[in-house]
Amino acid sequence: GGSNGGLLVGATMTQRPDLMKVALPAVGVLDMLRYHTFTAGAGWAYDYGTAEDSKEMFDYLKGYSPVHNVKKGTQYPATMITTGDHDDRVVPAHSFKFAAELQDKHTGPNPVLIRIGVKAGHGAGKSVAQTIQEYTDIQAFTLYNMGVTPASTTGKSTKK
Repeated sequence: GGSNGGLLVGATMTQRPDLMKVALPAVGVLDMLRYHTFTAGAGWAYDYGTAEDSKEMFDYLKGYSPVHNVKKGTQYPATMITTGDHDDRVVPAHSFKFAAELQDKHTGPNPVLIRIGVKAGHGAGKSVAQTIQEYTDIQAFTLYNMGVTPASTTGKSTKK
């Protein structure tokens, strides 16, 4: 999921990592305690509320904020976080922090990667080549970590 969908993926994978084998949070709002201090984030305060509104709101946001709910020693799904280095809507800091938390606290064999699009923003305005490269990486990562191998010489897909 991307943007708010990235928040949904991040919240789901930190609350119930057992539900998925691969997670792909893209340009996600992942730090719910500080989102409003970054660029366009202040405009979302009406939708989300802020950690400064009240202790109740702080606790509520902290309860699902992906960055703040990565638990040490937990095995998370294979994760590829994607962001753009020029995203001024959901700044890359959200993705950087989430990747750092996962890489520090995650246990197990599943990879945790971050893919940073160069000269890329929140999604719109990417060249065709950038889009193809990004989706190639995402599909390859997903299929590999789902255990899908390329079609055999018989033309049938095989599983690991």
